[in-house]
Amino acid sequence: MRITWLGHSSFRIEIGGQVLLIDPWLNGNPMLPEDSHASATEGATHILVTHAHFDHIADALPLARRLAVPVVGQYDLMSFWAEKEAIETIGFNKGGTVDLGGVKVTMVHATHSTSIATPEGPQVTGSECGYMIAGEGRVIYVSGDTDVMADMKVFNDLHRPDIGILCAGGLYTMDMARAAYAAKTFFDFKVVIPCHYRTFPALEQSAAALVEALPGVRVIAPEVMEAIEP
Repeated sequence: MRITWLGHSSFRIEIGGQVLLIDPWLNGNPMLPEDSHASATEGATHILVTHAHFDHIADALPLARRLAVPVVGQYDLMSFWAEKEAIETIGFNKGGTVDLGGVKVTMVHATHSTSIATPEGPQVTGSECGYMIAGEGRVIYVSGDTDVMADMKVFNDLHRPDIGILCAGGLYTMDMARAAYAAKTFFDFKVVIPCHYRTFPALEQSAAALVEALPGVRVIAPEVMEAIEP
């Protein structure tokens, strides 16, 4: 298994023979150099999106077309794209699980907001979500954009994720302190990787508070395009 941060909330996850691109934002992403775009997406088999804000879907459609791979996500958004954009999609909903060739992905709840830009203005299409990604005997929780939720206890009871990819930048999502609270209170992670931080000055710039709050957990402050083997 290899997890590579592409900056902000974008990840490349190589697991179970599949290559998953999570919330791909390449063009305009201030953290990802343009000369890294090709290697970041090479060999991708699926694109997963957690919600429709621009910083999570900006490159989902062009990548789906260029790489000829399906976009996986919440049913309403996937149905909208399948009809309007003529791309291959896999749409499902919270509590549902899809098998992506041996890697099982379960959609779970998140609490945030979502809208997609259209020529007629912003349009709410579906709802925000997170994912449990199971493969190679491991389970990764991708929180998507969210605050702390009591639902997270249910997620842990049902899925027992050992790796947490948690939004932690504050302002738009939970911050480092709230992410630490979520990890300590509801989960038993072995590895935690923060994201949705450092991108803009308004977001948290350091994961030090998360590291300090989670003794005994391997908290990895990721570097862009440096693969993590958790």
